[in-house]
Amino acid sequence: MRLGIMQPYFFPYLAHFALISKSERWIVFDVTQYTPRSWMSRNRVLHPQAGWTYVGVPLRQSSISLRTHEARLSDPASACQSLLGKLSHYKRHAPYYDAVRKLVMASFANAESDSLVAVNVSALALTCRYLGIPFDYRICSELDLDLHGIEGPGDWAPEICRQLNASSYLNPVAGRDLFDAGHFLRHGIELGFLEFTSFTYPTGPYTFEPGLSILDVMMWNSPERIRQVLHENTRILF
Repeated sequence: MRLGIMQPYFFPYLAHFALISKSERWIVFDVTQYTPRSWMSRNRVLHPQAGWTYVGVPLRQSSISLRTHEARLSDPASACQSLLGKLSHYKRHAPYYDAVRKLVMASFANAESDSLVAVNVSALALTCRYLGIPFDYRICSELDLDLHGIEGPGDWAPEICRQLNASSYLNPVAGRDLFDAGHFLRHGIELGFLEFTSFTYPTGPYTFEPGLSILDVMMWNSPERIRQVLHENTRILF
């Protein structure tokens, strides 16, 4: 079983879904301190005039004293409407605006609670379903794992993999320096890194901006095209 382990990001960028697509099981990593103003509570889309703008969800309390799984949205319904409002300029030009709008509404409506993790996991699950990507996930805080005594940021993944009997672990290539391959090998776990080549696509009258939320990618591209890009632009390094 190949594991992917990442924090619950808010409608993350395309490479995040490349990692999901190459992982057999996904662990939503929600047991460490919450990071305010991070990709967990915001992302970027095209600005109506030029460049990009942030979209996100306000929390009741945004503090590093919180664990990620403790973060709660202040008003999910209002957050959903605000997000839809910031996406409304896509309507005139983006061919998949209606489908993405419905996906956003369903992401908030289907969340099991007002927790940030619940909303983000709902969004990930529905996005994967829309794109036709398998998404077999577990939420770390709900697993019976003993994660006491972990010292460094590179130690979480091998310990989670060991306790879940994973045969391999896949991480974005940008995090390669974080890990000691020997730490994994001592437990019979293969360490791999995902390299994703950026994808440039037409954005109507707007200037293309790289690295935006999956929401922007889905506005301009069909699910079939996105799946093709995830396949063709992804390489696993060992």
